[in-house]
Amino acid sequence: MKTIKFTKMQGCGNDFVIIDYDEYQKTSMQPSELALKVCERHFGIGADGMIIPILHSKKADLSWYFYNSDGSKAQMCGNGMRCFAKYIHDKNIIKNKEFSVETGAGIIKPQIIDSNTVKVNMGKPVFEYEKIPYTGRSKEITVCGKTFQINPVSMGNPHCVIFTDENPMELAEKYGPYIEKHEYFPEKTNTEFVKVISKNEADMCVFERGCGITPACGTGACATAAAGILNNLTESKIKINLPGGSVFVEWQGNSQDFNKDIFLTGPANYSFFGEYIL
Repeated sequence: MKTIKFTKMQGCGNDFVIIDYDEYQKTSMQPSELALKVCERHFGIGADGMIIPILHSKKADLSWYFYNSDGSKAQMCGNGMRCFAKYIHDKNIIKNKEFSVETGAGIIKPQIIDSNTVKVNMGKPVFEYEKIPYTGRSKEITVCGKTFQINPVSMGNPHCVIFTDENPMELAEKYGPYIEKHEYFPEKTNTEFVKVISKNEADMCVFERGCGITPACGTGACATAAAGILNNLTESKIKINLPGGSVFVEWQGNSQDFNKDIFLTGPANYSFFGEYIL
């Protein structure tokens, strides 16, 4: 009977299976195939995504493979990056509290703040339609007979931020699956439904591309913060409440200057360790 060792972690309830590369090599499987198996919540371990650390990179201190629960490869994940950073630091793979990681979204720089908190330089939000990518001609989408005013944003992966006075979770459950696959988003999209509480706080629910409803989305929180500033709804530092907990986002950019890095701070915790039977 063949088994592989794994670590289960979560950031605000957004959960991940981390498998070391030498353990992954025992499987003789493609990463996408393994992600489908281990992320399945009834016959597998259960997770929103799978992470395989890659301990070499020509551009950064190290790299990773990151796959969604449906087997699709993701460019970036904020909650996953916090868990990944804590895992790498706790195993003394990198002893510095701040280091660089090569991702599909570029070089990301996490920083260990304390035993349970990680701050991540998430890079710069992108608003150019062709880079998101978004093919619509206006910031408006209609699904299931309902029209939404949207804010397309990329955090290395595509996002559709919708500010609303309605119940964010009800909207995410009803309309999220349709917006994810809308023709205006050729690479699909993560969709954030956001209710602003004050200039410094907002509630957010997300329908994640390749995952569905999840307790949290770090890149989505960053996209929400940037869109909030550009719409004069929020200030440069904001607490974003997610179903699985809260994160803090800071962005000093504005409608005249997008060229500022955005920072995400939040928890990263272990759930359990184990062996998975192939």
